[in-house]
Amino acid sequence: MTSARGGAGLPSRPVAGSTQPSRPIAIVIVTYNSAEVIADCLRALPAALEGAGESRIIVVDNASQDGTADVVALTDNEVKVVHRTGNDGFAAGVNTGFAHADGCDVLVLNADIRLAPGAVKALRAAVQPGVGVVAPKLTEPDGSIQHSLRRTPTVLRTLGEAVLGGRRAGRFGPLGETVTKPAAYERAGFVDWATGAAWLVTRECIEAIGPIEERYLLYSEETEFMLRAGAKGFKTYYEPAARAVHLGGESGTSPRLWSLLVTNKVRLHRERHGKVAAAGMWAASLLNSLPRAARGSATHKAAVKALLTQRAWPAPLSAPAKPSKDAPPYVCFSAQDWWYHNQAHSDFQLMRRVAEHRKVLLVNSIGLRMPTPGKSTQFVRRILRKAGSVAKLVRRPLPDVPGYYVMTPLPLPFYGSERVRALGAKLVRAQVRAVCAVLRMPNPIVVATIPTAWDVVQGFEHRRLVFNRSDRHSAFPEADQSTIAALEDKLLAGSDHVLYVSRQLQGEESGLTQDRAHFLDHGVDLQHFRRRAELPADIASIPGPRIGFFGSLDDYLVDFDLLERLAQEFPEASLVLIGDATLSMERFAKYPNVHWLDFRPYAQIPAYGTGFDVAIMPWLDNDWIKHANPIKMKEYLALGLAVVSTDFPEVHQYPELIRIAQGHDAFVAAVRQTLTDGGLSTVEGRREAVLPASWDSRARQLMDLAEGQR
Repeated sequence: MTSARGGAGLPSRPVAGSTQPSRPIAIVIVTYNSAEVIADCLRALPAALEGAGESRIIVVDNASQDGTADVVALTDNEVKVVHRTGNDGFAAGVNTGFAHADGCDVLVLNADIRLAPGAVKALRAAVQPGVGVVAPKLTEPDGSIQHSLRRTPTVLRTLGEAVLGGRRAGRFGPLGETVTKPAAYERAGFVDWATGAAWLVTRECIEAIGPIEERYLLYSEETEFMLRAGAKGFKTYYEPAARAVHLGGESGTSPRLWSLLVTNKVRLHRERHGKVAAAGMWAASLLNSLPRAARGSATHKAAVKALLTQRAWPAPLSAPAKPSKDAPPYVCFSAQDWWYHNQAHSDFQLMRRVAEHRKVLLVNSIGLRMPTPGKSTQFVRRILRKAGSVAKLVRRPLPDVPGYYVMTPLPLPFYGSERVRALGAKLVRAQVRAVCAVLRMPNPIVVATIPTAWDVVQGFEHRRLVFNRSDRHSAFPEADQSTIAALEDKLLAGSDHVLYVSRQLQGEESGLTQDRAHFLDHGVDLQHFRRRAELPADIASIPGPRIGFFGSLDDYLVDFDLLERLAQEFPEASLVLIGDATLSMERFAKYPNVHWLDFRPYAQIPAYGTGFDVAIMPWLDNDWIKHANPIKMKEYLALGLAVVSTDFPEVHQYPELIRIAQGHDAFVAAVRQTLTDGGLSTVEGRREAVLPASWDSRARQLMDLAEGQR
């Protein structure tokens, strides 16, 4: 994207064609954890700006934690990014954008807006005397009209929507705030106000009206601004020739955001008309929410509670929502053990982030089988480490996340006997109940990742049951596969929601789960998995080029014959293996170019990965891998590594980034080619592909699903 430099030291984009307006236009996009949507918003802008005159793009980031700023930089490095230190609301972000757009008209956009070609030119053409704000026509992704036009909020209109419903009331001006007549969206004209997903504000309007009221944080701030502007002669104009797709936000599904939307409407009425009028709006809003709350709507329940406990102004968004009596705690039955497994596992990543907002008790794995001599590898070690985990009782392992608790119950992992299974379930259930009572975690949302949790949770009081279907555990070779398969089926049937990370597995079980199934992809810790300037001394001393693997070296996952083949085929290269091994590594002792560094802490893994020239995923071809979605795939890509993998379904989500090989010969050839050409894509391109996949966003998705209306 070419540009010339314009005023205030910001990028400008003079466009040839029609006569340019006399002043530049600044596109201000406020972001907060918007990595999943911002790139497409930016990619649509060149065509949208054609013929609109000199322009500049400013992204104001409200302290995102998901790599939003990295996505912006990789999408268009000429965009100015203003980094704010916290998230104190949309209005504060827009005002920051106004300050960085001196002398410009300003087009304010949500990050999930996709402007159509020529949209900005059409918006600017609609500016005329008496117009301070211009709003485009918004549509859903399927092309249907999004009802974005509004009438001035009144008590009567809120009551009308309560009695008739918003869509029906909107057909009648006095009875509905939202304009719902289709014909109204086909003609240009003045409106009271429009939703703030996309709106052009003239420089004259900004200077005359002043900043947006920041105390609302989210919702009603654009209402207040447009109504205030209209009262001073700067009216809002609707221009359907300017079009945009709006993906839509979380307010309809997030109880917290919906309650903020409802209560801010009351606050707006108070500021405009006084406390007496606000009492009427409060009563009308309560009447609107009560029947829906009674029918079980989580969003309207939150609205009722917020109305009954309403404070003068909402709490800052940057502060995590403090768990209240109605905020559900979470109990997660993990498939891993916090104290000795790699803490990169999805259970840990998701729950530690949920714990920033809710109390969380993570129950370490109760196992799939009892380790037995002759059948289980490292039998004695496994028994001892589980005993050590049980001895830790209940702890808070993360000082900066005080709501995160970890316990290891004493299990009886004998799942072949119905009687012993029932006894073991009662034992674990009693222990978890006792801890929940001490921690004051009644009626939790239960997240089960391991199928043996079914016997425990079916007799355990819970608000909702979510099956985090991260693997097909019945494919685990050491387990009693028929017993575990039966438990999986019971958990699939008895769960309120089933979350999948494997599209293959979700498709195979769709007949059982139907609309209870949801795909929730793995995330990646973007801040953690960055390339490091210095390598650890032990890998730095290993001669390159380095063919590397980090992760558990499990005999039911990793193709050790393939690893030995690589050692043979590449004597000039070093094969670096980092991770705990579940079988003897003596077979590699005869290869001087094989370097097994054993287990390394999670904190050090990115530094070791930085030293790889080729990262490998040498999986076995079995049912477990067929339904897997390895987290390390995104971790490799986040580090910008060139990756070669054996073939399995989920790896085909990255065909332009990862070389996929079928068979040992093809794998060796792919590694050889990658050592020569540096792999598919580039370091930057590989990292860019996974920037939207933060664990924070995945945890928010899980919470919205678990706490939303069924």
